[in-house]
Amino acid sequence: MDRGARQDAEQGVTVRERPIGDRSSHEVPSREDLVRARERVEGIVRRTPIETCRTLDERSGASLFFKCEHLQRGGAFKLRGATNAVASLTDDEAARGVATHSSGNHAAALAIAAGRRGIAATIVMPVDAPAIKRAAVEGYGARIVSCGPTLAEREATLAQVVAETGATVVHPYDDARVIAGQATAACELIEDVPELDVIVAPIGGGGLLCGIALAAHHFAPSVRVVGAEPAWADDAAESLRLGVRQPQRPPRTIADGLRTAVGVLPFAILRAHEIAIEVVDEDAIVAAMRTTWERAKLPIEASAAVAVAVALRGGFAGKRVGVVLSGGNVDLARLPWQHA
Repeated sequence: MDRGARQDAEQGVTVRERPIGDRSSHEVPSREDLVRARERVEGIVRRTPIETCRTLDERSGASLFFKCEHLQRGGAFKLRGATNAVASLTDDEAARGVATHSSGNHAAALAIAAGRRGIAATIVMPVDAPAIKRAAVEGYGARIVSCGPTLAEREATLAQVVAETGATVVHPYDDARVIAGQATAACELIEDVPELDVIVAPIGGGGLLCGIALAAHHFAPSVRVVGAEPAWADDAAESLRLGVRQPQRPPRTIADGLRTAVGVLPFAILRAHEIAIEVVDEDAIVAAMRTTWERAKLPIEASAAVAVAVALRGGFAGKRVGVVLSGGNVDLARLPWQHA
């Protein structure tokens, strides 16, 4: 998907790339946008390390390279997109502050990015968000407004906040600026691990996965991108299978960061690039999380473990596989294997 446009007829979304400087937050990031995003996050976002584990290689039959975004400031990859989005604001926009809805990782990231620029951040968080993530958001100086657990309740509450404050919405995933920022994780991974065959990453709203898809398309077209999704929150896989975005199911999965529905723009990008998504059950997620803690010594959260579970399933035998460990914000009082 280079220059030009394609029409996503089912959703009425036009996926178009325009020259840099003539863009909206609803258009597909171009190669130039990804380059600009890297310039904006340089020196702010950590270039996270790549780790390996012989035991996990043996179990998967592949060579796994873990991109350790759980070691990112804020504990997740989300700082990349939030930093790029906040840095992209005009002075007038920044003066009105920013707002979003998030179960935690994007919330913390936007709070950090806003604080760095010295502007206000208001975060709409569902009542069932992990306590550790709520505490982190408050610690970074953002104002929290609570809402119900569904996507509809999140969006309705966010609309009220924007009406009251005039803040600019920095959507967790349905925003080209955020997507371009998330793509920088894949750009680093591609540079640090030569001759990758596959990149596996989790999908909730889709900002990370479609950012990876764009990075691979522009900078490593031979790399296959695979999404990983909980079976109890498989709207993205179903959406791609049916060709139409599916509504969010009741959020039951332990992978709390993946409980939202795939976004309009991410869905269009994933369709355009024909990205495959594999689903895993809750037992596989918990097992992958525990194994990664115990054998690789990488304390990841359940959402990140979804990608590990897909990698360990054995479908990439003999391949060099990058696995994006999306976050590590875990409530240590509620480890899943202690409450099985």
